[in-house]
Amino acid sequence: MSKSPKTRANESSVDAFVDSLSDLRQQEEAKQLIKLYREATQNEPVMWGDSIIGFGQFPIKYADGRELDWLMTGFSPRKGKFSLYIMDGFDKYTELLNRLGKYKTGKSCLYVKKLADIDLGVLSSLISASCRT
Repeated sequence: MSKSPKTRANESSVDAFVDSLSDLRQQEEAKQLIKLYREATQNEPVMWGDSIIGFGQFPIKYADGRELDWLMTGFSPRKGKFSLYIMDGFDKYTELLNRLGKYKTGKSCLYVKKLADIDLGVLSSLISASCRT
C-alpha cells in the first residue's frame, strides 16, 4: 500500500493562515505575494498542507507508476524568510535571476528574507515563465 503525501491541496482558508502569522511584516508581504501570484498565474490561492499557498496544479508521475497532483507554483512563509516554489528549477531562468535581487536557491525553491530585497516585476516574470513550461 503506497503512502499518501502529507502535502496536498485542502480546503483550509488561505486568509486565516496568513492572518495567523505572528510576524506582521510577513503577513503584509504574504498578502502582496498572493496578489502577485494570482496575477502571474491567473489562479486562485489554495492551501497545500499546513503552510504552503499554492497556485495551479499539475499531475506528476513517479518511477513506480504512482500519480498525484502537485502545485504548479506557490510560496510558504517560514521563520525569517519566504520559500518561493518554482517547480521546474532555475537552469533556464539565469537572465531573470541575474535581475531578481538578493536570494538563495534550493532545488526548486527561492529563499527570500523580505520582498524589499527583490524586484517584484522580475519575480512576476519568473513565476509566469515557470507556469508556461
